[in-house]
Amino acid sequence: MRKILLIEDNQEIRENTAEILSLANYQVIEAPNGKIGVDLAKKEHPDLIICDIMMPQLDGYGVLHMLSKNPETASIPFVFLTAKSEKDDFRKGMNLGADDYLTKPFDDVELLDVVEMRLKKNEILKAEFQRDVQGIDNFIQEAKGYEELNKLISENRRVTVFRKKQHLFSEGNYPSNLYFLNKGKIKTYKSNEEGREYITSLYKDGDFIGYLDLLEEKTYRESAMALEDSEVYIIPREDFYTLLYQNRDVAGKFIKILSDNLADREERLLKLAYNSVRKRVAEALLFVEKQYKEDPNYKSEVSITREDLASIVGASKETVIRTLADFKDENLIDTRGSKITILNSQKLERMRN
Repeated sequence: MRKILLIEDNQEIRENTAEILSLANYQVIEAPNGKIGVDLAKKEHPDLIICDIMMPQLDGYGVLHMLSKNPETASIPFVFLTAKSEKDDFRKGMNLGADDYLTKPFDDVELLDVVEMRLKKNEILKAEFQRDVQGIDNFIQEAKGYEELNKLISENRRVTVFRKKQHLFSEGNYPSNLYFLNKGKIKTYKSNEEGREYITSLYKDGDFIGYLDLLEEKTYRESAMALEDSEVYIIPREDFYTLLYQNRDVAGKFIKILSDNLADREERLLKLAYNSVRKRVAEALLFVEKQYKEDPNYKSEVSITREDLASIVGASKETVIRTLADFKDENLIDTRGSKITILNSQKLERMRN
């Protein structure tokens, strides 16, 4: 049974509203003021909150503000009850993150329609979408179901094929799109004044690319290049901002999708600063294998140029080649041209610093 928290200081309205919701098979928790409502929201974790705006002690805006700052309650759908219908009140509530409004007086059909729609939308956004073009397109289409988003998201998203060594974007340029890798391999890298590259990340099917600079609205701090012919789904910047800024539930879901590889990147940079070359080469091989290994039940071949491997390691090509030769002599890997087969991943993982 879905749980709804009803925060309303008017006893008659609260009891009548609670009765309608209970008859529709919702479990209703009642709060006579904003302070009690905030406490109950943190304790009960309801599926939906319906809250009056004009209340003593703590009004509805204050309730929403406090709950939105708490990670455990920030994503709960929030519907305002108000006797006012001025545009400024609606705008203030939406800016704070409200999902909908009910203007008093309302009938049972209006109430139940809003509750059902908001609960349904929240379930959709909680669902896990497939990490491919169809999955992302489904997510964006579901987001368009929000009335306030429907007119804002364009139909200009497209799949583009980037050929091997073709750039998606270059360091110093201003972001205009979000990139989603549907199929292929992409690297991002930074170059120093001498033109030497350091690969900051490798991307595989289902990864987003270039979103950090887009979020900060700054020029790209790195370049992105296709390592092989790759299919890339291009989402215009306007659509990206719409998804983030027009609805807090959509923003929360989208940010969760985008944040998947941030921890890995931070850990790699830390290891680059403190680990020996041998350990960094071992970790680079395991990193490439993890990114591109298609079948976890079989030993995979790591296909990467020595230049790119050196860019991941942060060492010269010659140093990496010598280290790979040592690994081959120690039966940790086997090499054939640009392909490297990992023979003993456990020893590579336990490589001493």
